[in-house]
Amino acid sequence: MQVENKYIRFDWAVKRMLRDKANFAVLEGLVTVLLGEKIVITELLESEGNQETSDAKFNRVDIKAKNEKGEIIIVEVQLSRQLYYLQRMLYGVSKAITEHIQIGNMYDQVKKVYSINIIYFDLGKGSDYLYHGKTVFTGVHTGDNLVVNTKEADEIRMTAPENVFPEYFIIRVNEFNKVATTPIEEWLDYLKNNRIKDDTSTPGLQEAREKLLYMTMSDADRRAYDAHMDDIMVQNDVLDTAKLEGLEQGRAEGRAEGRAEGRAEGRAEAVLAIARKMKSKGSSVADIQDLTGLSEEEIHGL
Repeated sequence: MQVENKYIRFDWAVKRMLRDKANFAVLEGLVTVLLGEKIVITELLESEGNQETSDAKFNRVDIKAKNEKGEIIIVEVQLSRQLYYLQRMLYGVSKAITEHIQIGNMYDQVKKVYSINIIYFDLGKGSDYLYHGKTVFTGVHTGDNLVVNTKEADEIRMTAPENVFPEYFIIRVNEFNKVATTPIEEWLDYLKNNRIKDDTSTPGLQEAREKLLYMTMSDADRRAYDAHMDDIMVQNDVLDTAKLEGLEQGRAEGRAEGRAEGRAEGRAEAVLAIARKMKSKGSSVADIQDLTGLSEEEIHGL
């Protein structure tokens, strides 16, 4: 009987393994598939978001890297719900731009930023699992796209705003329910189901098959990973239950206010239940914060 290989979840790998230069090819593959061009990551960039201490995670970017063109690539994996996620995306990109230009530099030193957001929660309405946004200036009356003068290599050239302004990708993992036949679908199959085809030729997934195999982890890493997966299962179960209870409470009250309060109270209780469960199992404060969004003080008070 053939045993199906078990691969490490991407959210774990991005925090623990993909920061190693030897594993850059996995991340490069994902970005290559999204951008439609070969991407090589030359280095990881330090910022608030790359720090490990819990009080330095306000801008909680999981990985920030630079490619051969000097462009900045942000990859963020988010498991728990965020009400202001779009604002958070904008803040992360703005901070990346300002962190990597020195005072007094010319504006040509401003680098294009790609923000890749991999989310495992319900962001809102939308039928697709992949959304892409970029800035285009369109004539109000003519409908044409604006191009502007810019100086490159001592020459005046024309460039489109979308070549300068940030681009955003939102990958809604839970919305993917297809048989994987294209490179991006193969990536989504891995992100959601931890599946990688044996004969895959998709950039990054070939390397992931070798580097993200569960059985190659040390015993200590496997125990930590298993505990992480247990925490995620508890989170999903409690959140789903709380959502149903909140909806039922709202319906029973029969008022819009009751429904809203029921859902809000259900979610709040779900988050606290997850945090208590994780704390009882010895999870670190930082891991509990990552999954619940609670403050350090709130966690210590449980």
